[in-house]
Amino acid sequence: MGRPKTNDHAVQERLVACATEMLATRPRESVTVRAVAAAAETSTTAVYSLFGGKDGLIGAVRDRAVAGLFQEVSAVPASADPLADLYALAVAYRRWGCGHSHLYTVLFGGVQSFDPSGEVGVNDPIRPLLAAIDRAVAESVLAGEATSIALSIWAAMHGLVTLELAGALDAATAEAAFRSTMHAVLRGWTTPEVFSSLRRAEPAL
Repeated sequence: MGRPKTNDHAVQERLVACATEMLATRPRESVTVRAVAAAAETSTTAVYSLFGGKDGLIGAVRDRAVAGLFQEVSAVPASADPLADLYALAVAYRRWGCGHSHLYTVLFGGVQSFDPSGEVGVNDPIRPLLAAIDRAVAESVLAGEATSIALSIWAAMHGLVTLELAGALDAATAEAAFRSTMHAVLRGWTTPEVFSSLRRAEPAL
């Protein structure tokens, strides 16, 4: 299949942008092909010819969200400190979520699901987190099963970002809550030796 024509690409971008906003701000059942096409100032035919229909368009929105989050977290460089790397990944997650609120809402609002027993894809946003956890476990910094640790970290990140996007926390409170909560979650999974050293150094955090 050849590359989309320039005009088709522009229409694709408008449709994805409109679908993203609508999926993030309206009940999903109200996001119809006709409504998205009207918002994008194009025809319903364009939705079917470019995406195959509503499901294909929603899939394109999901793919954009997954790709964006993966790019953000996979750009976090590794350092000599596994805990610092995990915290940096959490910061990157929050940065992307707050900077792309509609995509974030769509991604974790029913379009995307997380199956703890499922296979992790090459470009799955959870992959960098799991890799960092595996390294921390291998270096006896964290103790536990990787998936359980990942779920714990993700639940904390997602809860905090969701509250921040909902306006439940002002900027200063959101920053302080994120920092203290993520440090506490990470510390809770550390080995006894690392835990003791972190508790002694806690005032410096």
